[in-house]
Amino acid sequence: MTTATRQGPYEKVIMTSEDLKRTLSRMAHQVIETNRGTGNLLLSGIHTRGYPLAHRLAHKIAELGDNLVPVEELNIGPFRDDIAGQRFVDSSLDNKIDITGKRVIIVDDVLFTGRSVRAAMDALSILGRPGYVELAVLIDRGHRELPIKPDYVGKNLPTSLYERVYVRLVEIDGKDEVVIVGGAE
Repeated sequence: MTTATRQGPYEKVIMTSEDLKRTLSRMAHQVIETNRGTGNLLLSGIHTRGYPLAHRLAHKIAELGDNLVPVEELNIGPFRDDIAGQRFVDSSLDNKIDITGKRVIIVDDVLFTGRSVRAAMDALSILGRPGYVELAVLIDRGHRELPIKPDYVGKNLPTSLYERVYVRLVEIDGKDEVVIVGGAE
């Protein structure tokens, strides 16, 4: 009998639906403890998967007996520096709430190079001047290109550059799970 080697693509489940629930519950506890409650707090979920994660986090915080934290969707597309083409300011940001003086937590699914978070901070500047900004990510996979560090991390997941991490959410993908996908290097 010979030993098989991994030649082709593979997919491995890193977090199940139950893992995701427990992780968001732990993160909710951390947010409440760090901020000494939720007064003046706003969750800003990065479009696409950061937004439903921000809603889930807000509901977990409310389940723990605190107030339901407001959630805003943050479209970072116009602020990306890693997408070819002209940069423009999204006029849909004009109707968002004023974040001046608020404690804002940017919520995203996967932190990789840090470029999405940099774009999110640029987008926030259109909405006002927050009193404080923090970062919550479900998965931190490393490989930062910018000096960005999350304040709340669901799971640290060291990866190779040949791998991808996908967060699948019921609201978008029909099921909850986090998978790592890779192929031959």
